[in-house]
Amino acid sequence: MNEHGMLVVVSGFSGAGKGTLMKELLNRYENYALSISATTRAPRTGEVDGKEYFFVTEEHFNDMIEKEELIEYAQYVNHSYGTPKEYVLNQMKMGKDVILEIEIQGALKVKERFPEAILLFVMPPNAQELKRRLIGRGTESMEVINARLRRASEEAQGMEAYDYILINDEIDTCVEEMHLMIQVQHKRASNNMAFLSQIREELKNI
Repeated sequence: MNEHGMLVVVSGFSGAGKGTLMKELLNRYENYALSISATTRAPRTGEVDGKEYFFVTEEHFNDMIEKEELIEYAQYVNHSYGTPKEYVLNQMKMGKDVILEIEIQGALKVKERFPEAILLFVMPPNAQELKRRLIGRGTESMEVINARLRRASEEAQGMEAYDYILINDEIDTCVEEMHLMIQVQHKRASNNMAFLSQIREELKNI
């Protein structure tokens, strides 16, 4: 039986280590696919179009919104980000659990459209560690880092909307915890209605 994949939404403060976590999860397990977002921001050094993101113009992005080709979209630090629908649905049909790495606004929109989606929030062990990681990346000015920290403070207001909280202290442990959370979700009765109906029929005829 090719089990239908699930939608897993991962959010977290900028600098909480979401990217590293996703990469490691995909390296270890074959049943995951990472959704690629469309964005109007410029590529960072080393980023490739169609791999990390689909880099599009403001005009193209608005066109995608109009044609309803995005599951969700949002503004983040002066740029637009959105999740292309077709890729996600195709991967799920193939039995892959699709991971969307998006921020809170988008995550709540996804939950409205896909109530069975699982929402995970990744955070560092404490706020000081978050600041240390952001500075340690060495890719942004202090001004941008402070903007990200202010944004984290705002995002902290929406954390209880998530199903699970993941504390990314030690990456190995965090990856395994995340994998387990997702696998447990597959066993929920509400995700197995067809199987439950089949068992009921079999029991009647036994």
